[in-house]
Amino acid sequence: MRLLVSPGALSGALSAAQVASAVHRGWLRTAPDTQVRALPMSDAAAGLLDAVHTARGGALVSVSARGPLGEPVPATLLHVPGTGGGTAYVEAGQVLGRQLVPAGEDLRHAEEGSSAGLGELLLAARDLGAGRVVVGLGEAATHDGGAGMVRTLAGADAGDDIDAQVLAVAHGVLAGADVVVATATQVPLLGLHGAGALLSDRLGPAEAQRLDTRVGELAALLDRLGRGLPARTALLPAPGGHGGAARPGRADGSGAGGGAAHALSVLGGRLLHGPDVVAAAVGLPEAVGSADVVLTATSVLDAPAVDASVVATVGRAAMELGLPVVVLAEEVHTSRREVARAGISATYETGPGGVDALEGWARRLARTWALGA
Repeated sequence: MRLLVSPGALSGALSAAQVASAVHRGWLRTAPDTQVRALPMSDAAAGLLDAVHTARGGALVSVSARGPLGEPVPATLLHVPGTGGGTAYVEAGQVLGRQLVPAGEDLRHAEEGSSAGLGELLLAARDLGAGRVVVGLGEAATHDGGAGMVRTLAGADAGDDIDAQVLAVAHGVLAGADVVVATATQVPLLGLHGAGALLSDRLGPAEAQRLDTRVGELAALLDRLGRGLPARTALLPAPGGHGGAARPGRADGSGAGGGAAHALSVLGGRLLHGPDVVAAAVGLPEAVGSADVVLTATSVLDAPAVDASVVATVGRAAMELGLPVVVLAEEVHTSRREVARAGISATYETGPGGVDALEGWARRLARTWALGA
């Protein structure tokens, strides 16, 4: 029997690679004859570099960039060699992520924080000579709509207005590369269910409305100025991307990175669903083709996760070949009917636990899916 273990990360800083290793060890204790392949996945936010580096190798490049409030933050880029200079992978959460926010400072970081550090990571990625740049974006501590990133790319000062010239210079920096914006969330920047509106859960309704209005004005400005930029020919279609949005900031995923995703789309980047981008990068479709059973994992399996997540991407890849998919989740909030349409054969709620608990679950699952096959 051949088992593919392709999980996402779990809570408690348990990385996808650690989850895959624990399942691998536990499974083999029950069914030692199983051929197990571990292929950690990511939604393109946390764990993007780890997943791609594990599957494809490449050079990890250490850099320093500004954090949300300008403090120096260590970061890493991944450069995978290939045609046209290869691909550079950028994990924006290293400089924008909420893990950088001390307790009680959410409002300050959302209001005063800048995406300038992401601009510095992009400049470093361009210096690597890569013809393709993949930017992984998830939730952010900042909510500046990508303004700091645009100014940094253009070499402008923090207080400078963003005008046609600033935007044109920023566009020119990225013009020589195919920029893929891999969003871990499908949330748009604006609207009733946009990233700005969702800030109310953290900051309160009044503060969220104020920041949403401010970023909405920036989004409208960027879209207006962006019409004067040289058009780029998209290499691949971007379903739900910036080009298909009826109004500024309404594209799926444009709210990722506090709106940096929307700004990058104005600069010519292609908004794509993060887990799908990672799946293509790590060779998930090919790996599924060599398996008999696929196991994946997530922290919370709910209706949104069934539609768009690591689990959803793994499930669709296996469903195309009619393979059973087993999901381990710390919390399960779905019905059997909901998961069936995503190609999921069985779900197991593990509760919170560490590596030892995962090994125990893998031993039990092997009795059903390996010995019972």
